[in-house]
This record gives sequence, structure tokens and C-alpha cells, in this order.
Amino acid sequence: MTSGKALNLSAEAFAALARERLRPEPPLLGDVIARPRGDHENQPQPVPIPDEERAVPAAVLIGVVARAAGPTVLLTQRSAALRNHSAQVAFPGGRVDAVDGSPVVTALRETEEEIGLAREHVRTLGFLDAYLTGTGYRIVPVVALVEPPFSLTINHNEVDEAFETPLSFLLDPANHKREGREWQGHMRTYYAMSFGDRYIWGATAGIIRNLYERLAG
Repeated sequence: MTSGKALNLSAEAFAALARERLRPEPPLLGDVIARPRGDHENQPQPVPIPDEERAVPAAVLIGVVARAAGPTVLLTQRSAALRNHSAQVAFPGGRVDAVDGSPVVTALRETEEEIGLAREHVRTLGFLDAYLTGTGYRIVPVVALVEPPFSLTINHNEVDEAFETPLSFLLDPANHKREGREWQGHMRTYYAMSFGDRYIWGATAGIIRNLYERLAG
């Protein structure tokens, strides 16, 4: 577990803090002031930083749902039939298409394709730093408020199900565990968060940790 103060925010307080502390514009490729975060950080042994220029551009939606009982975060369980990252917990999102024009368009388009969330329910608040994965992706996290009521239509070719996890749980550093496993002959560590029978780890957990760090200041 990691130290720090838990953030227990209402949807309105989250939106206000996000506008104050997140990037107002998507991170630029090759930004020398705010370098990308990623799987290369905090490893037990130094590892090369992935080549940002050669990484596959992608975007995900961190959708915070404004529930009356407290805000939640919309997550998916990827299809068990997928070739890569099957059955893992993820944010809705995917590769940037040349016609998208911005990470926001990519995140909204992919979210509609995966779980059928209509974009009129989504209000963008800001962006996190880009996240580089060991599998060669450069992910731009788009943080947004999702206004209910809404309905979802799951695309089972990509996603087995969508679910919501309390924002207060994800923004409590006591739930951010550091775990490790061997990958390509090296021990790699990563963040992991267990909520009920959901196991959130890897890039998804790393992005959640980055969101916490940015909001906690």
C-alpha cells in the first residue's frame, strides 16, 4: 500500500478539482516539460523509457459517473476472446484513428463502440499526462463527468461487461498496492487495486494512480 490522504469527493467537488489541476489540453507528443508517465516508472531495476515517437497513439475515457450515492468510475471487463489483454479490467478506449482529430474524439468514439454510452452524457473536464505502456502504446487519458440516466449496449466482441467502482475507493492510496511478476525475463512491478472480485492492475491501475497524484497535488 502507498501513503497519502484519501480523496472523498462529491461529483461537483471532483469536477471543480479536475478543472483546476488537470491539463486543459491533451499532452503533446514529445513534451519536454511534462514527460509521459508509464510502466517504466518505479521498476526494481532501471528499464529503458519507451520511444514515444514510435508508440501507437491511443486514448481512454476516465468517466466519473455523477451518482446520487457518490460518484463512481465507469470501467470495462475486456472480452476473454481478445488476443491481447483478454479479460482484463480497462477504461473504455482504443487506438486513435487518423480521422479522429483529437483524443477526445477517439475516447468518445471508442466508448460508444464498446459499451454504447452516448456522448451527450459526457462532459470533458481535462487530461492526464500521456501514459506509455510496455506493449508499445501512448495513451492519453480523457477525464470526464458522465451524467445519468443513461443506458449501455455492450459490444461483446470487445467487452464482456461494464461496471462502476466507487471513486472514493480508487482515490484512496491505501488501496493502491505495489505488486510484481516476471515479464520477458525481468521482474516488473505495477499498481494493483482489488475491489470485490474485480482486479484492476497494469496500465489501468497506473493511470488511476496518476489521477490520484494529480488531484492530491
